[in-house]
Amino acid sequence: MEDSNCKEKMALVEKLGVHLESRDQLAPVAARILSYIILTGKSGTTFEDLVHILCASKSTISTHLNHLLDLNKIEYFTKTGDRKKYFVINKDTVVQHVDKMISDWQELRELHLEIKNYKEFKNNAIIENDDEKFDLNFHNDYIKFIDGATKSIEELRTNLKNSQFSL
Repeated sequence: MEDSNCKEKMALVEKLGVHLESRDQLAPVAARILSYIILTGKSGTTFEDLVHILCASKSTISTHLNHLLDLNKIEYFTKTGDRKKYFVINKDTVVQHVDKMISDWQELRELHLEIKNYKEFKNNAIIENDDEKFDLNFHNDYIKFIDGATKSIEELRTNLKNSQFSL
């Protein structure tokens, strides 16, 4: 790998690693392993590569690889005549993340709908002075945004499940 490309990749591994630490509540090394695997792609990466590139001990890499395998975030394949395992991202991990996003957005949508209905039918309906009534535009716009975002992410999920995209 070209030196500048390697530096760029490692900078992105760090940046993505920090994100994955908080999003997935992963240990720092596990997040860097996952990041490196994501950025390596279909060719996969080996245990030895991870030890060398991440400058971590064999036991540390092994512990975190096993943890990521247990979480089904990664999987591995082998090549005929080669005893090494090549680690790659588990495509289902992305689908599970998308499913969680959809679920969270639907919960948020229902909450905004309930708040909007409360304001509209329990407050605005009995308040005579228009200046004192709740403005419902924010809730309407937010619900519309969530509906659009959900439709878009559901399309991505369908494409992932149909393997139109590779990771």
